[in-house]
Amino acid sequence: MRLLLISNSTNPGEPYLDYPKHNIEIFLGEKPVKALFIPYAAVTFSYDEYEGKVNNRFMEIGHSVVSIHHFDNPIKAVEEAEAIIVGGGNTWKLVRTMRDNGIMDAIRKKVNAGTPYIGWSAGSNVACPTLRTTNDMPIIDPKGFDVIGLVPFQINPHYLDNNPANHGGETREDRIREFITENPDVYVVGLREGTMLNLEGDSLKLIGQKTARVFKYGKDVEELGAGDDLSFLMS
Repeated sequence: MRLLLISNSTNPGEPYLDYPKHNIEIFLGEKPVKALFIPYAAVTFSYDEYEGKVNNRFMEIGHSVVSIHHFDNPIKAVEEAEAIIVGGGNTWKLVRTMRDNGIMDAIRKKVNAGTPYIGWSAGSNVACPTLRTTNDMPIIDPKGFDVIGLVPFQINPHYLDNNPANHGGETREDRIREFITENPDVYVVGLREGTMLNLEGDSLKLIGQKTARVFKYGKDVEELGAGDDLSFLMS
């Protein structure tokens, strides 16, 4: 498999999808790719708007996207895709719409056969076994928590070490510790903003200047960086 799982689309003060665009360019290669875009995580703006934003950035790096909502047969669109791109937004809405359109199994088969997959935020969440480590409010019934399951571990994108000022609730670490207590066999990667996970075959590595936090019940939290091999997470 070839995966690029990105924590966030945009760093503060930067244009949309600007910081990861060259990583996307390297990942997709020199030959122009017209990727299938899954915009279903959009809630307060249209799929056409979402497609346009993403396509504008991809065209800067010699590639392009076409949104799945233009196709009468979404499963066939997945089966014929050169690459699959799943954008961020609300994970619950994304999962419900993917399930309603019957494309999860098709994506799993396609990516397992070697088709490149790129996701950011919610798009990284759905590459995991379940959506249960998303940060998003459950605005819609997803009709089940299981998702694509391209990797055997969970991702918590936008990972924050501390709460914002004057916020007295649980930290992200508190929430993840709750998850691993209830799910002791599952690793969770706290993926800080500005970082991404790249899987090439059996090799999983972190890209970015920050470390990732790796949680597992009964173990000390590990801080792993770009020089570390994270491939153990795939076993």
